[in-house]
Amino acid sequence: MDEGEVRVLTPDELRKEMAKWDEEAYLLVDVRQPSEYTEGHIPGATLLPLMELQTKVFDLPGDRELVFYCHSGGRSAFAADLAAEAEVTERGVYNLAGGIMAWDGRMVEDYPRVQVFDKRKSSAELLMTAMNLEKGAFRFYAYIVEKFKGEPYAKTLEDLSRAEEGHARTIYRFWERTASSGKPFEALFAELDGEILEGGRDLKTLMDQVDRMDPAGRNPCMALMELAMAIEHSAYDLYRTMAVQGEDSAARDAFWRIAQAEKAHMRMLARAIPDCAAS
Repeated sequence: MDEGEVRVLTPDELRKEMAKWDEEAYLLVDVRQPSEYTEGHIPGATLLPLMELQTKVFDLPGDRELVFYCHSGGRSAFAADLAAEAEVTERGVYNLAGGIMAWDGRMVEDYPRVQVFDKRKSSAELLMTAMNLEKGAFRFYAYIVEKFKGEPYAKTLEDLSRAEEGHARTIYRFWERTASSGKPFEALFAELDGEILEGGRDLKTLMDQVDRMDPAGRNPCMALMELAMAIEHSAYDLYRTMAVQGEDSAARDAFWRIAQAEKAHMRMLARAIPDCAAS
């Protein structure tokens, strides 16, 4: 495994790896909240909530395989990235796809993805696509805010909605350098349909998923924050990949800037999650 790389494991793959590894050769880290851990966890897992992990990442053992999991994979993807980037271990870093829901064999919602960037396109076209993805995220968070208006956690999602528009403005400034049109941002942003979010997630599918949430089921705050975490992680991964592979400096700089901002969003969500558990 390359330095700084996270390997995603299915439950079956993880079980096979755990059967091969000596018990002292790996650490299974549950990054959920204590109440979630108490309700049920993978045997042998160590509890280290995501918010704590951010300050204790260098306390993780440097001589073990590190495996992270959460409820459905959103929080643990961010946790695994943090550990990999910090290079805290000489061994591998892994994320359990689908989290404990997949481990227990329960159904985990999957979202159809589409290819969002055509690398054959010009820089102006790529940046326009990026603005449209930000419009999609803006629309999705605004939809949640309206649906859960009055709930304490709506403020975090409202902040994200505004931030996505801010991202689009940042991309617009790079786009202006490469495009022939002088259309102002407000007019351009209003015209974008925003039907796809970063990572290739379909807006309508995500909205339907939110509509189907059972008010008597899982804590809606926790469910929404983890969904948002998965969206932001997909965005971070997409923009980082485009920055690494980009050939045009304007587009590459824009993608790096937005990738870093998406990471800040994941930190914002990590700070909000403990309040969800307490509600």
